[in-house]
Amino acid sequence: MKTSYPKEKIKILLLENIHSNANDLFSAEGFQIEALKSSLSEAELIEKVRDVHVLGIRSKTLVTEAVLKAGKKLLSVGCFCIGTNQVDLTSANRLGVPVFNAPFSNTRSVAELVIAEIIFLARQLGDRSKEVHQGIWKKVANQCYEVRGKTLGIVGYGHIGGQVGVLAESMGMKVVYHDVASKLAIGNVRPCGSLDELLGISDFVTLHVPELPTTQGLIGAEQVRKMKKGAYLLNASRGTVVEIEPLAQALKEGHLGGAAVDVFPVEPAGNNEKFTSSLQGLPNVILTPHIGGSTEEAQASIGVEVASALNRFVNEGTTVGSVNFPKIDGGLDSTSHRILNIHKNVPGVLRDINKIVSDLQANIRKQILSTDNQIGYLVMDLDQDVSEQVKSAIEALPTSIKTRILY
Repeated sequence: MKTSYPKEKIKILLLENIHSNANDLFSAEGFQIEALKSSLSEAELIEKVRDVHVLGIRSKTLVTEAVLKAGKKLLSVGCFCIGTNQVDLTSANRLGVPVFNAPFSNTRSVAELVIAEIIFLARQLGDRSKEVHQGIWKKVANQCYEVRGKTLGIVGYGHIGGQVGVLAESMGMKVVYHDVASKLAIGNVRPCGSLDELLGISDFVTLHVPELPTTQGLIGAEQVRKMKKGAYLLNASRGTVVEIEPLAQALKEGHLGGAAVDVFPVEPAGNNEKFTSSLQGLPNVILTPHIGGSTEEAQASIGVEVASALNRFVNEGTTVGSVNFPKIDGGLDSTSHRILNIHKNVPGVLRDINKIVSDLQANIRKQILSTDNQIGYLVMDLDQDVSEQVKSAIEALPTSIKTRILY
């Protein structure tokens, strides 16, 4: 289908070594692609994003309001990961930039890591392996356990939490969960009425919650004290969810039997930076560098999931899957002329747009409007080829944020 803006002029910037699957999908559309292995600082990104139409990042690149304002041509941002807290979603919404992520693709990879860590902690395998590497032969059974029959408490029973529960049950573990939203339990998993209840009965506690104001410091000194003596804490969610110092103290005192931490409040920007934590050197503590979703399978799947969503938005105007934007699944009509408009969500906008179309004696074949508290997103298909005139008139409205002729 012929688009109003030539595809070969659309520029894609991919940072942080995004999987080549994404490049392949963008290349198939004829887009220009620049792929970098590293993240960029805010100043570097501000300079780079000025003529970019689609920006792809992972977890290290910060997309601030200043970056978004510098991207005058920026249509969309793709987070090739689950989390989107590295993007100023409020500013992106206000500036008419939908943000997409990959909520499903690394589910299995994270769940498998958690299960592996549960077994490692129960058997103190990290310590035993390190000792043998050092030439120390320490064959012990004291405080080493099977996981069968033990209780796993899952905090956050979403995609990953649910998958962890399935795998844990298959090994004979009892599984309970706590979530702020009502969730359908899978198998014999049962809900707990409160976080405190879960902490008090679980031998292992694994965290799978997003980074929100309500989850920052979710596990602090008070919560750690409420965990069973000898229990284990696992965090593969977000670094701000667990307060590190109280956790370290509980491990030193022997209140907890071990911990596995994959995410930290402050993480290095790249592989060459040194990392320090008060958890380093403590017995039966597994520390990993934010690798929960770092498998070949997950990264390949993420590349396809996010790139496909971005392509649909660029080619069709579809925003299904966006985390900060009104949802529209436009569908294609090759016989019409499609206009996309993002505007402030105030009364009378649709009336003004329809008057413009009517005054130009154009016929609306299809019109879909979706709104949130701040903005409205309109997809409009016209019969007549008056799209340039309509676009210019809509852009002149004081309520308009962005207007694009798609085809």
